[in-house]
Amino acid sequence: MKKIGKKALAATVAVAALSWACAGNARTDIPDTGPLKIIVPFSAGAMIDNIARKYAEKLSPRLGRPVVVENRPGAGGMVGTQRLLAEDPKLNTLLFVSSSYAVNPSVYKDMPFDTLKDLSGVALLADTPILMVVNPKAGFTSIQDFVTKAKSRSQPYSYGSAGINSATDMAGRYFSSESGAPLEHIPYKAVHEGMMEVVAGRVDTSFPGIAQALPYVRDGKLQALAITGKARSPLAPDTPTLNESVAPGFDYGIWYGVIMNAKTDPAVKQALAAQIAEVNKDPEIRQWLEGQGLTTRTETLQAFDAYIASEISKYGKILNTQK
Repeated sequence: MKKIGKKALAATVAVAALSWACAGNARTDIPDTGPLKIIVPFSAGAMIDNIARKYAEKLSPRLGRPVVVENRPGAGGMVGTQRLLAEDPKLNTLLFVSSSYAVNPSVYKDMPFDTLKDLSGVALLADTPILMVVNPKAGFTSIQDFVTKAKSRSQPYSYGSAGINSATDMAGRYFSSESGAPLEHIPYKAVHEGMMEVVAGRVDTSFPGIAQALPYVRDGKLQALAITGKARSPLAPDTPTLNESVAPGFDYGIWYGVIMNAKTDPAVKQALAAQIAEVNKDPEIRQWLEGQGLTTRTETLQAFDAYIASEISKYGKILNTQK
């Protein structure tokens, strides 16, 4: 057996000590009030639920205590948000949300809480662009061709979404308002349903997440006309953006983040944001997110709060334009 030299042994001990010190600092900065709870305001199996469970696995050893996930679906995420606000802020409960969190203030006029005052952003985790897809047999040569034909028709083209005011509905509304192409909304219960109606030729277009749509594009069952992000995606480098083609400045995607009660101790919030940021750097997490078509983001605390405010404003304009 090869002997370990004194210098190598000392270095190994030093690294181990540093790791334990970092973990110890995390436990000191974040009071141990028992298992840390993550509330997911949607049903088990939803993308945000899958993300929350992945982060819970990584946060638990970093914090030195269990991290549990509790699903509280209903009312577009508001049931889970109210559950968070009903808990003692000293419990440091986390709420994992998707971009619908920023839609609700414009949809529900009598919300029992103020999104910007009662809640506070901790970390923006990841986002994904959306593909605008059509049936290959429909004969569209480009996104410009689609817009030109849409404007000349007596009846608008139809688009399928995951439901009224869902992220995919917002994508269709936003595209229609910015490109000038009239569209008729047909809501379904899930993104996949609307997309499969396009495959079947019963609906003209839909706006699924890139990870959902690409397998069908590669199999020739769908044709990708454009991507909604501001820049092209490495997953679909030949697909133009709406920004570069028919709607300058267009930038839209589905994002996922972490929220806390605004009354949470700022030092605790800062410490949790730092721990979540470290999880975001984990190669396993990054690989898993990329496999879902997601790109990691790094905005935390005030930067994330500013982003949320800008998203609320954007969705408000989309909804007002489409009334």
